[in-house]
Amino acid sequence: MRVDVLALQRFYASPLGEAAQRAAARRLAALWPHADGLDVLGVGYPAPYLDRFRGAARRVTAMMPAAQGAEPWPASAPVATALADDTRLPFMDAVFDRVLLVHALEECDAVHTMLREVWRVMAPEGRLVVVASNRWSLWAQSDASPFGHGRPYSRSQLGSLLGDAMFEPVVSARALYLPPWRWAAGAADAFESVGELVWPAQGGLLLMEAVKRLYASTARSEGRVLLAKAPPRQRAEPKGAMPENNRET
Repeated sequence: MRVDVLALQRFYASPLGEAAQRAAARRLAALWPHADGLDVLGVGYPAPYLDRFRGAARRVTAMMPAAQGAEPWPASAPVATALADDTRLPFMDAVFDRVLLVHALEECDAVHTMLREVWRVMAPEGRLVVVASNRWSLWAQSDASPFGHGRPYSRSQLGSLLGDAMFEPVVSARALYLPPWRWAAGAADAFESVGELVWPAQGGLLLMEAVKRLYASTARSEGRVLLAKAPPRQRAEPKGAMPENNRET
């Protein structure tokens, strides 16, 4: 069951949520410094992270899952939010140059199907960034935020998941070294600076960028190829001979 959109709104309106948004947005800006003239899609609950793209991108759209609920976004412009099943995105093929997934994978019941839908709506060589809860962090163990719900991921798990959906992971990063404690929110910037140096693997969020591949050899596809191979050719019987399985013994 997904976290309700109202709970997500309350979290990002809190000091802890604001600190989490700043930490993730800082890493996202390093991965995607600009999106000039591009079409950008955010899936899950991407609203806190999409505003920075609106000035230069050609189109910015948010798609929020029906099981979660949606909010009107942006607040000061015509609404660009769609509400749909996250395994059946309401967009044409090969539309978006950039796709951002936030609060999307962890609580999805059909992750592979959703990622293949994301692949479908992305333009060739389009780029995807996933923001997910880091399995090894305190945030994944805490109920104080939406990042403590659903399935967290390690870097190898997320990379394998994307690779099997025909994406090529190219770079990853971690963010949010602040512990999930309300009293610590005021020192968020200090935690980020120190955490990157002292315990880099403990960031609460894992960000991974991947490129859409048109052709891929994944573990699943390799299995299908092996099963589809023709069986070995049977030994030819002498002319006029009765097949072995019909001979009397």
